[in-house]
Amino acid sequence: MSSSVERKRIRKTPEARRAEIVEAAARVALTEGLECVTLRRIAEELAVRPGLISHYFPSAEELVAEAFAVAATGELDSLLPAERPHGTPAQYLARYFALSAGEAYDDISRLWINARHLSRYRPVLRDRVAEQELASDDRLEGLIREGVERGEFRTDDPRAAAIQILVVLDGLGAHANTDRSNRPEVVTRMAVTTAERELGLKAGALTETPLPGVAD
Repeated sequence: MSSSVERKRIRKTPEARRAEIVEAAARVALTEGLECVTLRRIAEELAVRPGLISHYFPSAEELVAEAFAVAATGELDSLLPAERPHGTPAQYLARYFALSAGEAYDDISRLWINARHLSRYRPVLRDRVAEQELASDDRLEGLIREGVERGEFRTDDPRAAAIQILVVLDGLGAHANTDRSNRPEVVTRMAVTTAERELGLKAGALTETPLPGVAD
């Protein structure tokens, strides 16, 4: 004798549904660009009706801004976590540069290029870009300040040092869409070199520093 049990449809909470929409939008933003974050496109991604998306985000502009913010925050937390229990500031800074180099970082670099361009015409997105830039400044400054307190770094102005490093990284990231196979090593290392100079480290120190949790 066979029996069938009708599966009950699980209704997601508004918070969970909204988070699902934003996460889908962030994925599309990273892989296809912010211009592709539309109510219809995200509805297709989640196999739902566009009306469901517009219920949570009546304006596509809000969804675009939120998608960028989530993707950028995820990048920051991955590259430079707020909690750093497994190593020294120097180790986490070395890890930051190691993760910021190469093709794995290109998608988020393209997203930042995309967001900064579009933010000229989209005030909501412009505010989110400014917020994320400030968050990056704060996070790196905090790491540098901790390193100064522990005697690992030397600088009178951790904020200025952080901004200089980030400006160089942004400049290098601006070439994410171009062929960099012939880029000289001195250019590839510009951000690391800037950090070593501004933080009173010897040349090559951050390259030689073991990453957090990795034995010498």
